[in-house]
Amino acid sequence: MVAADSEGQNAPGVRQGNLLRVHWCVLPFRVLLVLTSHRGIQMYESDGSVMVYWHALDSGDASPVQAVFARGIAASGHYICVGTWSGRVLVFDIPAKGPNIVLSEELAGHQTPVTDIASEPAQGQDCVVDMVTADDSGLLCVWRSGPEFTLLIRIPGFGVPCPSVQLWQGIIAAGYANGQVRLYEATTGTLHVQINAHARAICALDLAPEMGKLLSAAEDTFVHIWKLSRSPESGYIEATPLL
Repeated sequence: MVAADSEGQNAPGVRQGNLLRVHWCVLPFRVLLVLTSHRGIQMYESDGSVMVYWHALDSGDASPVQAVFARGIAASGHYICVGTWSGRVLVFDIPAKGPNIVLSEELAGHQTPVTDIASEPAQGQDCVVDMVTADDSGLLCVWRSGPEFTLLIRIPGFGVPCPSVQLWQGIIAAGYANGQVRLYEATTGTLHVQINAHARAICALDLAPEMGKLLSAAEDTFVHIWKLSRSPESGYIEATPLL
């Protein structure tokens, strides 16, 4: 159990109500439990028994009325990436064991707060895309991870926040605050499918990667499930409703 409202000199806690995201990050050699809040970023061993890293958020140039927070978590290779209110994505280099975690890079692809981050394991040496980030304007940034992360393309937003994003076999699934689910080709940014999935804002997308099934949940209280696939003839992305 993680004491999310604990206070201590060596274990800065997250006050209840300030916790924004919790995510198990599966790395090649270990699993870490990552929590984000208005105060900072905490990383624990997978059972929550030991906090191995704490990163306090620097308000920097934020105005007195601007909220400071971290939001959006994903693992890519031996890195953990966390989005922030400023639009920056913090990249942490994770060792095989121990607490010697290092902030190795800050990615500057967004001008508005990051909402979510998704990644998938690289599919061989030919894999180009393995991470996507989303923000409050609906902009998507597509990345290739490595010792230095590379911004490949930006997929423009349309003035609607993108609260949740998923990445599967080169397909980006993005859920928007207008209730739409959009499916993009990750390498080119081409829009293949636009679904008016919900009557209100989408809260979250989730993915069963082995089955290619996408789940969407929204403020309209409905949950839908979609089967993702590619047409063998055209290569186009298809989404078949299951629920």
